[in-house]
Amino acid sequence: MTRNNKQKTGQAAEAKACDHLQKHGLQLIECNYHCRQGEIDLIMRHGNYTVFVEVRYRSNSGFGSAAESVDYRKQKKIISTASHYLQQHHKLAQQPARFDVVSMTPQGSDINIDWIQDAFQVT
Repeated sequence: MTRNNKQKTGQAAEAKACDHLQKHGLQLIECNYHCRQGEIDLIMRHGNYTVFVEVRYRSNSGFGSAAESVDYRKQKKIISTASHYLQQHHKLAQQPARFDVVSMTPQGSDINIDWIQDAFQVT
């Protein structure tokens, strides 16, 4: 798969994840937040929580599930990026935050979506 096709697949997965989360009551704050530390796919609000969402799509689970690909190193990057975001958005920094993972895999002609709330913690 070329880089361009991977980007399109990733963008489509993020849009589908965002729709799924919005149907479950979350509100979108920002998509694809970038800084030197890294990127966060979706930043959303769920009740009084700021939710940092990592979206993972795997077409083949031969190397593990999409959720399993959010390893310790990736978690640290997401936490660092979220910290940077909250430093720039003081009002949101006063609210509780959590880290969710949306894991997506093809299932026949549809997509299986697994939303893992509070998938990992700041240690």
